[in-house]
Amino acid sequence: MKLVLATNNIHKIREITKIMAGLNVELLTAADFSDFPDPDETGTTLEENAIIKAIEIFRATGIPALADDSGLEVDYLGGKPGVLSSRFAGPGCSFADNNRKLLESLDGVAEKNRTARFRCVAALALNEDDIRFFEGSVEGRITPDLQGREGFGYDPVFFFPEAGKTFAEISEEEKNRYSHRGQAFRKAAAYLRELID
Repeated sequence: MKLVLATNNIHKIREITKIMAGLNVELLTAADFSDFPDPDETGTTLEENAIIKAIEIFRATGIPALADDSGLEVDYLGGKPGVLSSRFAGPGCSFADNNRKLLESLDGVAEKNRTARFRCVAALALNEDDIRFFEGSVEGRITPDLQGREGFGYDPVFFFPEAGKTFAEISEEEKNRYSHRGQAFRKAAAYLRELID
């Protein structure tokens, strides 16, 4: 079976490829296609954006596609940045811009009120009419400053209590064991294993 990872994000591709290692599926990425779409994430929820990406990549390639949308939900900010996590600081912003805006938004907020979670929704489009969902989430809190050099996105400000460190201070392997994306894509892999068998 062939499966397209419906993302242009090289960090996600590396994580997902490791999470799904051992699955009897040929994983294809944007690098395998000369004209790979970059779908506009116009949905208002993580689920809607995951569907948009999975279906558009399926239509473009004719191959089942697996997409995700992930977001950081900060309780003090009413669940923001949420679906706008990758664009929190505005169009064309960097990871550093988003982290800066987040930390500024929480400036002076007590540690006990900095609770947050990472949430991931993966959508598997086997075809345009058969779409399956897999979710994962992990609880933590937002640190007052950047900590660690691993990972990407909000990892340097997301403190994971079980490890006693931020996601940017633990190895990729350890992060994949616990992360929202790890949970969602392991569920997707388990479903695909049953489908293949």
